[in-house]
Amino acid sequence: MKELVLTLPKNITFENASQVDADLSRSVKSNKPRRVILDFRNVSLLDSAGAAIVNSFSERIKTQGIEIFKNNTTPEHEHTLNLFTVHPTTSEFEIRDPGAFETLGESVYTFYDFLKNGVFLLADVFYWTIVAFFRKKLRRRGEVIHQSVLIGVNALPIIALIAFLIGFILALQSAVQLRQFGANIYVADLVAVAMVSEMGPLITAIMVAGRSGSAIAAEIASMVVSEEIDSLKVMGIDPIPYLIVPKLLAIIMTLPMLTLFANIIGIIGGMVIGITYLDIDIIPFYNAVVSVLRYKEFITAFVKSLTFAVIILLTGAHFGLRVKGGAEGVGRATTASVVFSIFLVIVADSIIGLVFYFGGSTF
Repeated sequence: MKELVLTLPKNITFENASQVDADLSRSVKSNKPRRVILDFRNVSLLDSAGAAIVNSFSERIKTQGIEIFKNNTTPEHEHTLNLFTVHPTTSEFEIRDPGAFETLGESVYTFYDFLKNGVFLLADVFYWTIVAFFRKKLRRRGEVIHQSVLIGVNALPIIALIAFLIGFILALQSAVQLRQFGANIYVADLVAVAMVSEMGPLITAIMVAGRSGSAIAAEIASMVVSEEIDSLKVMGIDPIPYLIVPKLLAIIMTLPMLTLFANIIGIIGGMVIGITYLDIDIIPFYNAVVSVLRYKEFITAFVKSLTFAVIILLTGAHFGLRVKGGAEGVGRATTASVVFSIFLVIVADSIIGLVFYFGGSTF
């Protein structure tokens, strides 16, 4: 077996560590031994950089399948080499992926924690909303109007575009079938009922959740990460009435109005198809819309819009206040708030739809 003895220099320090490593590597490369012996007989000074270089060289040699030994080392040499060696850590426990029941249990617990904290937040928000009417100091002048502009007025263009397209598509798809039976006029009934009782509130809530709900979550999460919420608490200011209550009042006022606006624009979109494709005049179309709409549809739309407004606000505030981490945590909280808001809006829409369907005779 070919053996190579490498005698180390007197000093292996930060100043010459790189050169020592280069010389050792060059000797091994040129001789191609099967065994290397590092001789420490001349070494009198070995600092941290020198120990790191010797250890790094030894590890590289081992990966090439070459045996390496150390000769003539003193206790001081061994202590320095061991001190600057990265020792692999071992765990007594085997790390394994969670099973199906563990994953299910974690999901259930997470949902329970989300529901519990959501109920507490709901109670706090409504308590401070009521108290704010009687305590003028809790109200920030002009903040509700400012939030109403951000949530409601600035959303009008996108809501109008989406609502018009939804009404347009509803009328177009139904017209293809209804005109085969000479029932063109019933397109007006279908578009009016679908927009007012279902599509208008739902589409508006989804758009507001994606637009304003994400903004609410991102704003609150950024304040938590930058410790602005903690600063408010230190100054004796409760963040619930200061930040969340104005947003709740604004979204409660604006979402029903946006829903009404979406309903009107959606019916106009259906009217465009009725006039251009089905040859229905404006007056017959208008009369059909007025005759088919009852109090039930308007009450359903109003109740849905109020419920959706509370869901969007509370979901955004919940994920914003419970953010963890830095900028990445803010992104996760914003994404989670939008996903959960849309999910809860659809669930609430289904429940309210069933309630009004089976209780329709009351209206």
